[in-house]
Amino acid sequence: MQDNQKNMQTKEKVLVKSKSTSQKKKQQIRIRLKSFDASNLDQSVSLIVNTAQSSGASVIGPIPLPTRKKVWCVLKSPHVNKRGGEHYEIRMHLRLIYIIDPPSSAIDSLMSLDLPSGINIELKLN
Repeated sequence: MQDNQKNMQTKEKVLVKSKSTSQKKKQQIRIRLKSFDASNLDQSVSLIVNTAQSSGASVIGPIPLPTRKKVWCVLKSPHVNKRGGEHYEIRMHLRLIYIIDPPSSAIDSLMSLDLPSGINIELKLN
């Protein structure tokens, strides 16, 4: 009987500990940037990282993701010279930034940033 009571008490302690650890989960923001121009992308990333760090948030990144390359072949003439085509390509550069435990001032300052055109930004809160 005493063993059963001890088991119940230990289960209750485990439940209390698991609830307290789940409440301490940190908020994080994932920022994913895409661009055709790598130099504009790097400038934007450095601006975001500097703004987040100056407001007191901890930053992980920028993490460069693999560059995606799309290639098209356009034929020079419609009927002959199938091997004489021109190749065009577009490169999509990607960067990933994590901002962990951002204060409200960091979020406000990130929202007020003026980034150059041609950069796609995806924000996700966890």
